[in-house]
Amino acid sequence: MNRPKIAVFFGTRPEAIKMAPIVTALASDDRFELMSVSTGQHREMLDQVVEIFQIPVHHDLEVMTPGQTLASLSSKLMTKIDALLEQETPDFALVQGDTTTVLMASLACFYRRIATGHVEAGLRTGNLASPFPEEANRVLATPLSTLHFAPT
Repeated sequence: MNRPKIAVFFGTRPEAIKMAPIVTALASDDRFELMSVSTGQHREMLDQVVEIFQIPVHHDLEVMTPGQTLASLSSKLMTKIDALLEQETPDFALVQGDTTTVLMASLACFYRRIATGHVEAGLRTGNLASPFPEEANRVLATPLSTLHFAPT
């Protein structure tokens, strides 16, 4: 039986907290193959949550470096996520929130024609500059996503 491979991306503490129950459910459901991906966007805070919730991490992209710009982070995320998608070929991806990880994972999946579900971070402000860059990240991820989920 071919099980659909579901990639779950997270890179920050809030993303891991919100995705923990989803990862746990997918890991325990024989109908799916889980591919859990940590980008490491917020390394120390993220590692604490991964440990507390016992989130399995199948791939750790380790993208964080001190003093990097949003552009360099975005570039690194796109390159590493795209290479992983080429290697692993998931059938579907899930992202949560409004971070650079969410935007780059959504875009990389879009380029590879992998359907993506976006779990919203919360209320939209309608102002791309506030909060920055989070509002722009979530607004840009929306048209790239196939399915849209409420934050709660």
